[in-house]
Amino acid sequence: MKNLKGIIASTSILLLLMGIVGCTKVEYTQIEEPAYLRVFNNLNYVQTLNSKDEKVPFFCMLINPTEGPDGTFSGAEIVGDFLDKRDAYAPPYPSHIGSNTSVNNPEYPGKKNVLVGPVLNGFDLSSWAQVPSGKLRVVFAYRPKNTVPFFQLESHLRKDILIDTVISLDSKEVYTLHLLQTDFVKKEHGVLLRQENFHKLGLSDSLVYVNFYNMSAQGFWQADATLKDDDSKLASFKSGIKDEMNVFLSLHENESVLSHRERTIAGFNGKYITEVKRNTSSSAVSPYISFPLWASSKADGVKTSMWQRFDFFVPGMDPTKNPFYTGERNTGANWAVVNCLRNGKVSLTSGDNGTLLPNLLVNIHSGKDNPKTFATVNTLEVVNGRIYLTTIQRKYAPPIY
Repeated sequence: MKNLKGIIASTSILLLLMGIVGCTKVEYTQIEEPAYLRVFNNLNYVQTLNSKDEKVPFFCMLINPTEGPDGTFSGAEIVGDFLDKRDAYAPPYPSHIGSNTSVNNPEYPGKKNVLVGPVLNGFDLSSWAQVPSGKLRVVFAYRPKNTVPFFQLESHLRKDILIDTVISLDSKEVYTLHLLQTDFVKKEHGVLLRQENFHKLGLSDSLVYVNFYNMSAQGFWQADATLKDDDSKLASFKSGIKDEMNVFLSLHENESVLSHRERTIAGFNGKYITEVKRNTSSSAVSPYISFPLWASSKADGVKTSMWQRFDFFVPGMDPTKNPFYTGERNTGANWAVVNCLRNGKVSLTSGDNGTLLPNLLVNIHSGKDNPKTFATVNTLEVVNGRIYLTTIQRKYAPPIY
């Protein structure tokens, strides 16, 4: 897997590999003056008695669609079919390409074999698809949750549209498009198009960067608990978070010690770093907060086992007197916590009540070092009781064997 990550960092090698493994030839259409686009479906299935009759948010995304004589969609310039709910973690490489277990796609381009973005200012954009710049009509159409391609469905199954809108993209710019619920009570939906700027900033290789968004629907945190997903993995985020929250960072010395009560790095024990406000309309990029890659006194300049904890507290609440450390999950949306360590699938000691996501640091074989720790640029997004992590990494030296 570590070697595969290194291969994927080069788009040309990846395409060659896919051609050999799949024994199929993929024809690519050259795009003049492309923009770079990544799409996430932030709508989740909530299995409750009150939601059993709601439509499953499983979509086909159509960019610049064409319509037949009967008014149904007959084609599109770009098709993102089988668009499922997003994964909790979007890694710094296109991990879904080559997966044959399911046609369902947790993002676009995801599994799609399409022209992707280049390396810009050292950042690998192979998780972003090339799309035409300019004004684009974007449609999200409901589709049955089966394996039949959208345009092979019966015509009456190609008429159920959730979103039909126009977006505008500038050439050579990087965009993330989010499909969102905007009002929890009224069940209203929309899209949020964000023009990213991480590749334009003067970022240091020795600092880790992260920014925050709360893209939850209006009225979600106030809603009754019976209307929300009861997935135990959501932990303290199940209730959602209030519209304004303060974020505190703790850095822990070693991933081998899986307890939030263990030693933290000097200067990073519940350190206030930013505030986050609920927003489903503004496309403004949140400012990036940074912390040192080599903050730990045990780091040797090659590898560090440091991990991160982010506490979200309602303003006015004292983080040193947290009443929810008892394991209480119904926090009234006043507190939620996420622990970022290992691969996001480990458990901490009882009473922590934190959601788990992968470490913001990437450890991989590079040059003569196996592994070597790299700083990254990250985004944490809270959406209706869930928290998502997107990690972007700069290109690194290939392994030397």
